[in-house]
Amino acid sequence: MLSYWSESIHCCHWIGVSCSRWHIHRVVAINLSSYGLVGSLSPHIGNLTFLRTVILQNNSFHGEIPPQIGGLFHLRVLVLSNNSFGGEFPTNLSHCLNLKVLNLIDNKLIGKIPKELDSLSTLQTLGLSINNLTEKISASIRNLSFLITLSTGDNHLEGRIPEELGRIATVEFIQLSHNKLAGTIPSPLYYLSSLDYIDIASNQLEGSIYPDIGVFLPHLTGLFVSKNKFTGPVPGSLSNASGLIYIHFADNTFTGLVPQDLGRLQNLQIINMSDNRLGSTEALVLGRNKLSGTIPLSLSNLTLLNYFYLYDNNLSGEIPSTLASPTLIDVILSNNNLTGSIPKELVDISTGVLVFNLGGNALTGSLPVELGNLINVADLDVSHNRLYGSLLNSLGKCVVMEDLQLDGNFFEGEIPESLQSLRGLEYIDLSHNKFSGRIPEYLGELPFLTYFNLSFNQLEGEVLTVGAFGNETTVSVQGNYGLCGGIPELNLSICPTYSTNKHLVVKIVIPVISIATSCCILLVIFFIIYHWKRKSRKNINVSSPELYNS
Repeated sequence: MLSYWSESIHCCHWIGVSCSRWHIHRVVAINLSSYGLVGSLSPHIGNLTFLRTVILQNNSFHGEIPPQIGGLFHLRVLVLSNNSFGGEFPTNLSHCLNLKVLNLIDNKLIGKIPKELDSLSTLQTLGLSINNLTEKISASIRNLSFLITLSTGDNHLEGRIPEELGRIATVEFIQLSHNKLAGTIPSPLYYLSSLDYIDIASNQLEGSIYPDIGVFLPHLTGLFVSKNKFTGPVPGSLSNASGLIYIHFADNTFTGLVPQDLGRLQNLQIINMSDNRLGSTEALVLGRNKLSGTIPLSLSNLTLLNYFYLYDNNLSGEIPSTLASPTLIDVILSNNNLTGSIPKELVDISTGVLVFNLGGNALTGSLPVELGNLINVADLDVSHNRLYGSLLNSLGKCVVMEDLQLDGNFFEGEIPESLQSLRGLEYIDLSHNKFSGRIPEYLGELPFLTYFNLSFNQLEGEVLTVGAFGNETTVSVQGNYGLCGGIPELNLSICPTYSTNKHLVVKIVIPVISIATSCCILLVIFFIIYHWKRKSRKNINVSSPELYNS
């Protein structure tokens, strides 16, 4: 890098250096971010009295921050993050009265945050996270009346969150996590209507979360309070903060129910409420959000859950078998990225399920035999997965089923006869599989069937013309190249006549030939015996005169 800083070239033309347009040859900005620089920062930087911007982040500087920086009265932006600067916090930075951005994140600074910083009345961003700072956050922080971003996480700060922080109306981002802060959340903090993000996780905070937090902080996108000592209920008003993306309440002592209205948060990506004392709730409705990661095992604690809706998200991993509950009525996990097999426990225990929808995932394996235990299921959808094997005869026990969707898998074999007991079926989709054999005749006798899709399988033989098969808008059989016949509107080939003659041959001609052949064989045997007997008599008659003459 320094090879480009040559005395033969004016410093205003050096890489990373900018000079003033109005004051010739005066350096106003140094931006050497991520250049791999090492060593200490020269105290001579204090000679560049017109400097307004210093950005040296993502390098390997060490040693103390030169106190001479405090003499840069025009300085507005100082970014020294992601280095190894050490020593105590430089108090003389408080002389840079025009400073708007002070970012010292991820260094090795020690000591306390000096009260002198309260003189930086124009400061908008204060970043001090990931250092070794100690003691309390001073109440004098209230003087930073234009502060927007405060980041002091991952230090060793202690004491209470100062109430004065809640007096700064401009604050949008507060990050105080991974410290030793204690006490309760100061009430003025709940009235920062512009607050967008608050992270106070991994401290020693206690008390309850204000019930109307979602009303007074409607612009929240992230709320992190995990790993503290909070108690009380999860505020239902969070559903009012429609922009919420992250909710982390894990590792506390929250009680009560998970608010059902959280399902209205359309932008929600992650919700973590594990390791609390939450009671059971009847419904968990979080469909059509942006939830990612795996399904939390902690949801197994919701032992009275009736409605489990996590459809249309970005969830991955396997379905926990511990989710099984005899109280479940609807299980809808469709359109995610779930993998693994369908847990047999989920269908073995949850016999009261009415809707079971796992469609649109990446599930593998065969259907568990226990699926037949869902004797009350009306809608069964495992479409568009990677399931394989043959259809279970046990499905015939699901006699109240109305909707069966198995399309888009790798099922094979014949359509089982046991399905004829499902007389209430209205919608069947078996398309895009590997089913083979003939279409069972009982399918034409299902009285309520209004949609039947058998397309793109390996079925063969003549298509029925009765029941649902008598209406081209009801049935689809395309892509089965062995099928023939059916109603003309299906545009299938006419079944070859030889198939009928062959049927007659099998049932009539072959038995006649067999009988005729048997009769011929008997006649041959009869003529052989008859001929043999005649020959024997002639031999006797010929030999008799000889005996007499002798």
